[in-house]
Amino acid sequence: MVDPEALRGRVAVVAGATRGAGRGIAAALGEAGATVICTGRSSRTGAGNSDYDRAETIEETAELVTSLGGTGIAEQVDHLESGQVYALAQRIRRDHGHIDVLVNDIWGAEKLKGGPADWNTPIWDHDLDAGLRILRLAIDTHLITSHHLLPLLVDRPGGLLVEVTDGTNAFNAENYRISVFYDLAKTAVNRLGYSQGHELAPRGATAFALTPGWLRSEMMLDNFGVSEQNWRDALTGSIDGYPAAPPGFAASESPRYVGRAVAAVAADPDRARWNQASVTSADLARAYGFTDVDGTRPDSWANL
Repeated sequence: MVDPEALRGRVAVVAGATRGAGRGIAAALGEAGATVICTGRSSRTGAGNSDYDRAETIEETAELVTSLGGTGIAEQVDHLESGQVYALAQRIRRDHGHIDVLVNDIWGAEKLKGGPADWNTPIWDHDLDAGLRILRLAIDTHLITSHHLLPLLVDRPGGLLVEVTDGTNAFNAENYRISVFYDLAKTAVNRLGYSQGHELAPRGATAFALTPGWLRSEMMLDNFGVSEQNWRDALTGSIDGYPAAPPGFAASESPRYVGRAVAAVAADPDRARWNQASVTSADLARAYGFTDVDGTRPDSWANL
């Protein structure tokens, strides 16, 4: 069961909260009673839309947080723009004074990554501009955000920084990930959890890297023509011309699962035990006993 008071009074920033893991993390922090500042480019204002041109907005995420018992606040920010992130930090300092949790979940390069037909393209044949933008979206955004927001987290002990990536340090060390650019991006974010943990520990704060498993994001569900309510139908065959999901999709997880992983660590007085670690949502589910929204504990990494 989720404790709706576990994070009451805590202030969290989820950078990249529009959809996918970011929205799931913001929602789970809201379930636990936190005030969650939800940032991203996609807003109902229409300005600053992301590369995806999708319907999800940061306002929707903030409303979801509030509906689940937290306090959701939408802030439109392009995390590649240092000035915008600096201005965000100033607003947070004015309105809240402090951050208890910072989640760096900024990504936005799913289209640049391409589909299976584009994978394993060698660096000399890869579109260089696209590859370099993957790195900017995956790494520069996290560095810019940490630079401006961590001063609000280290002003007192107990803060938590979560770096969200794809694949643990151990898995990525032994497996080539799609392309040189994607491989470097996801490996680098794991290292950010480690290196920032080194810098945060003397200030009484914790950083770690976290990866979800096969995530039933909005984009993934759309790919198979299903919703969160009927996602298992994708395993039984093609639906209205959409491709059938491979068997491994049976071990997929909702975005709320990785969110509950973040909430569990944030509520743990002994959270420093995870400092500099690289873990999966399933690893933390085993440690803390939480489940996905359907009561299961999926572990798609174990089934690879």
